[in-house]
Amino acid sequence: MKVYSHKKQLLHHPKTYFSRGQMREPQEKPERLHELLKAPKELGIDVITPDDYGMQAILDVHDAGYVDFLINGYKEWTESKEDLGEEIQTTVYVPYNNAGIGIMAKAAKYQADGSAPIGRNSWESIYWSAQTALAAAVNLLENPDSLDTRVQVCLTRPAGHHARKSSAGGFCYLNNAAIIAEKLLQKYKKICIFDTDMHHGQGIQEIFYQRRDVFYVSVHGSPIDFYPVVAGHADEVGADEGKGYNLNFPMPHGTDEEGFFEYIDKALTEIESYEPDVIVHVLGFDVYVNDPQAKCSVTTNGFYELARRLKTLGKPLIVLVEGGYCIDKLNENLQSFMKGLI
Repeated sequence: MKVYSHKKQLLHHPKTYFSRGQMREPQEKPERLHELLKAPKELGIDVITPDDYGMQAILDVHDAGYVDFLINGYKEWTESKEDLGEEIQTTVYVPYNNAGIGIMAKAAKYQADGSAPIGRNSWESIYWSAQTALAAAVNLLENPDSLDTRVQVCLTRPAGHHARKSSAGGFCYLNNAAIIAEKLLQKYKKICIFDTDMHHGQGIQEIFYQRRDVFYVSVHGSPIDFYPVVAGHADEVGADEGKGYNLNFPMPHGTDEEGFFEYIDKALTEIESYEPDVIVHVLGFDVYVNDPQAKCSVTTNGFYELARRLKTLGKPLIVLVEGGYCIDKLNENLQSFMKGLI
């Protein structure tokens, strides 16, 4: 097993989190990564610092204007003659019919909600989160027959599955799962992205909705009055060539651990039928019973069981550790998951 992370992912430190009508305490904190990094250390597994694989893989997925906003928007925001605050955070959301003239218009165009502010050092963390994910993809492409590449774990922060082609939201900026799926298609013909985060990854779904070379399967909380609210229903099955290659399993809020695994088993049956060459797993610890975002009740031991079932598929596996906001349990929960992989 290989594990990747980069210390520059700690630099992103949101100050604001506007959600459901009020400003809230940010949950996507640097402390999350500090806790996650304890798990491999306590298991005696080295954490590899990724190389810099450049911008091309990012631009293969994301709109160039949006990426420029992520890179340069903070400077333009702070140089404005208006007092706009210490990070890019807007309450104006107009993605269409918006020429993006002025930094406030760009924010309105490229930020989908109030949970993805951009501060002084955000781009550094966003970039190295993507490079952390890319390290696993590149390693698999270059060493497809190595036992070390059969299971790889990426401790990525900020997360990615809510990021759309041209907008940030849900604590996400670059869609790491989509970026590495696109990269893996250089060698492999069929990629499955299996998402078990508490929230539906509408960014992944949107990017691949009309394609059949990437099969997106998500087990998540029902999006009715729950983020992302506009996507993640069972009748969203893909379109055109992608019809049948998008599969959602929205769980009723309050689902217990047994029910969670009933949905997991249904999803794994579909994945096995697809016969993917590689599985990219978006892992969210926000399904943990005591997580502030949880609408189901997965225990620490449940993450061991989730990993064990994933491993039985016998495919090369890249795990992107994304959601999870019960900070004092992240180390324990990640250790449980990694033991299931081992």
